[in-house]
Amino acid sequence: MGMDSASDEVDEADEVKQAIEAELQLMDPRVRSSRERAGRLLDPEFVEVGGSGRRWTYAAVLAELPGQAGSSADGPRYEPSRMAGVRLAPGLVHLTFETRLGDRRTRHSSLWRRADGVGAWRMYYHQATRVPPGVA
Repeated sequence: MGMDSASDEVDEADEVKQAIEAELQLMDPRVRSSRERAGRLLDPEFVEVGGSGRRWTYAAVLAELPGQAGSSADGPRYEPSRMAGVRLAPGLVHLTFETRLGDRRTRHSSLWRRADGVGAWRMYYHQATRVPPGVA
């Protein structure tokens, strides 16, 4: 194994770590309540399929995020767990995790990318699936 494979492993771990840090920022009520701060973490081509089945675009999420659950400093907060990530390609990371918000448990899948493989990480795609009570 040459030096390249070792540096690729470090880059992969760093990229996954950076994507996780960005994902956690999006759960912070201070970020969620600010269209400007949240907007810097979402890709302009962002799409989400929410737990309700609704399809969200960049503009729709930024318009409604401040009023959503988990966006108020004195309300319930997202509690993430089982967060794991895989670099699919340089500048593209897939994250999976679960959250609790009050008594609601949800499984998540996110794609994070960096424009041209450099610069800020932005969420490109997000899928959330609610977990019914009693499901392991």
